Amino acid sequence: MKTAFTDLLGVAAPLVQAPMGGATSPELAAAVSNAGGLGMLALSWHPPEAVRAEIRRTRELTTRPFGVNLVLAFPQDERLAVCLEEGVRLISFFWGDPAPFVARCHAAGALVASTVASGAMARAAAGAGVDVLVAQGWEAGGHVLGEVATLPLVRAVVEAAPDRPVLAAGGISDAHGLAAALALGAAGAWVGTRFLASQEAQIHPAYRARLIAADETATVHTSLFDLGWPDAPHRVLRNTTYEAWLQAGSPVTGARPGEGEPLARTPRGPLSRYQAATPGPDAEGAIEALSLWAGQGVSGVRQAQPAADIVRELSDGADRILVELGRRAKA
Repeated sequence: MKTAFTDLLGVAAPLVQAPMGGATSPELAAAVSNAGGLGMLALSWHPPEAVRAEIRRTRELTTRPFGVNLVLAFPQDERLAVCLEEGVRLISFFWGDPAPFVARCHAAGALVASTVASGAMARAAAGAGVDVLVAQGWEAGGHVLGEVATLPLVRAVVEAAPDRPVLAAGGISDAHGLAAALALGAAGAWVGTRFLASQEAQIHPAYRARLIAADETATVHTSLFDLGWPDAPHRVLRNTTYEAWLQAGSPVTGARPGEGEPLARTPRGPLSRYQAATPGPDAEGAIEALSLWAGQGVSGVRQAQPAADIVRELSDGADRILVELGRRAKA
């Protein structure tokens, strides 16, 4: 399946594994890239030498392109320098203005992607030289940049920057979602929650089980899990922490029930109530009460699969759907 995005990146499938904080790993990114999509590493909080190690480990596992995401709400100069030194193919920026970094990336031979939440943001990013626009709709899991739903946002971004590949993000978890994104004019899809439940994703088994059991009504858009990343709305699975906060009258940060209470242990330290953190496989404790990121497309997650199977299922399935729609239109 060829699109402007697959041509630009040299990949076979118009599908990107979203960079999902602590859930991503070289194994996940490489599995997606080896299957024909574009795997992504989320390295915004890694020390520079850990950034280098993750990139090199990914390169040991795949000879195909992959990318790195950096969140501009935090200082990223050192991490970006390492990514460019290591020859990362695509640098993705989120939650900030990519303009100061574009020329630097291009000079090192890297392409630049930026997440946008409106047509105006898309025009500004394209004007700054960004190569790929990620139109993130309100349905998306994890931290959510804007408040426009995916369907109207993708059309607005495509029309605002018709000469740039646009990736649709938010609520896409199956072949029908990918086909719909392409029908909207996107050049591919940026998929998080479906890959979050993949076998390679670095999440706790109890978290994965919650994803598999969830339906489209199971998530909530909130700013509740803000310790470590304040003033950043996000979408998570409803859980006991959220319900207790509602019952307490939705108090502000600093006055919430159990604020800062340790809920789980990890080798790197405790995970606290309201902390913006992904519970990994080595966490022990009240996993259900932690921040369990998920988008409204979680209803499309029904089993833990190898990431490569997800790439093939979505890409091949979308191809069949579009062919069938074309056949029906001709009929």
